[in-house]
Amino acid sequence: MNSAQDVLDRIVRAADEDGFVAHSARVLVGTESAVHDWSPDVRRDVHSVAKAVCVLAAGIASDEELFDVDAPVATYFPGWTIGDGVEGVTTRHLLGMVSGIDLPWTETMMTDWPDLAAEFLSRPTTGRAFQYSTASTYTAMRALATVVGDVGAWLAPRLFEPLGIEGTQWERCPHGWIVAAGGLELSAAEMERLGRLIRDDGLWQGERLVAAQWPQAMHSAWSLHEADPAYERYALAGWGGPGAAWRLHGAYGQLLIFLDDAVVTITADDHFRADRMAERVVEILAS
Repeated sequence: MNSAQDVLDRIVRAADEDGFVAHSARVLVGTESAVHDWSPDVRRDVHSVAKAVCVLAAGIASDEELFDVDAPVATYFPGWTIGDGVEGVTTRHLLGMVSGIDLPWTETMMTDWPDLAAEFLSRPTTGRAFQYSTASTYTAMRALATVVGDVGAWLAPRLFEPLGIEGTQWERCPHGWIVAAGGLELSAAEMERLGRLIRDDGLWQGERLVAAQWPQAMHSAWSLHEADPAYERYALAGWGGPGAAWRLHGAYGQLLIFLDDAVVTITADDHFRADRMAERVVEILAS
């Protein structure tokens, strides 16, 4: 693989050629890194990249023997009305989007019902069918909150602060809980640190922040379903592809793309050209 600077130079040219509206691109290859900013690197909503942080949160709690991702999620909500078949749904199913519970995203979903998590779990499941839903991650983090309290505050000394991420904001629902599946504000530099941690299987500067199984679960044991090639494989927060790579993919082009020992971080405001940009990145990494 070429040097980080060479990869970055080619990514910048590709973005400019395609008219991709990027804020920042960062390339890590082994221990080499390179950075290009089109605009100031300020914190922005990373959208669905936050789902990976939720996986790490559940993983850290599991490592500390506080939380069981494979226990029925309903056990964390005693007294709630549970839909048909939902007694078999686990937090791992929720994080992997295979709960089989259908609740489509809307801009007002956090306020459409008195409690989104209660509404979600009250609906029936069709089994281990893939159902991509913001409500799924939100409910997983509500379950975690029953044992750790405020997930954002609990996670700060365990994940954010070791990565040098201090005082970041995470959007809240009307009940005060993190919205979980999005709403987390990070800079590109902070996203890059998250990507390095994931690439290195939970190690950060020689310190283990989370067991290796949790970053690895983001790109293994894929759920397969009929969709465009870029969206036909999903694990815990990670999408398979393009090609031999895998990625964390937030709306409007927030990307962490992994291939071998390379991680490419992109922040952008270009939802509809993000898939092509991811393809361009992998073509460059693989050449």
